[in-house]
Amino acid sequence: QVQLVESGGGSVQAGGSLRLSCVVSGNTYDRNCMAWFRQAPGKEREGVATIYTGTTGDSLYYADSVKGRFTVAQDNGKKTMYLQMNSLKPEDSAMYFCAAAWFVRGDYCATMQQWRFGAWGQGTQVTVSS
Repeated sequence: QVQLVESGGGSVQAGGSLRLSCVVSGNTYDRNCMAWFRQAPGKEREGVATIYTGTTGDSLYYADSVKGRFTVAQDNGKKTMYLQMNSLKPEDSAMYFCAAAWFVRGDYCATMQQWRFGAWGQGTQVTVSS
């Protein structure tokens, strides 16, 4: 059984920064795609960033709305994933979820296809005020 636990959310003013963490426990063998998603009230859940672990190393992917402001990373043991969020905007306010997928192709991970992720965390709230 795999568990994902997010932390690091909070309230900041526009232009501020937050760093989210996602701790992964349980059987993670062959897990090759980790992701951050977010969902704002009244909106659909959307992909934010993913890490694909391939034979040549990790590849990082971002939604256009966060490119240049957010950075995704994971530790060497792949037990913790991070999302560094800078230059935050009010439209970044949402519940942020981490998710894990196994045996996915790199292009599926890059395009953040939600249905391919088999494990999800409970989420951490991010609120950005103007």
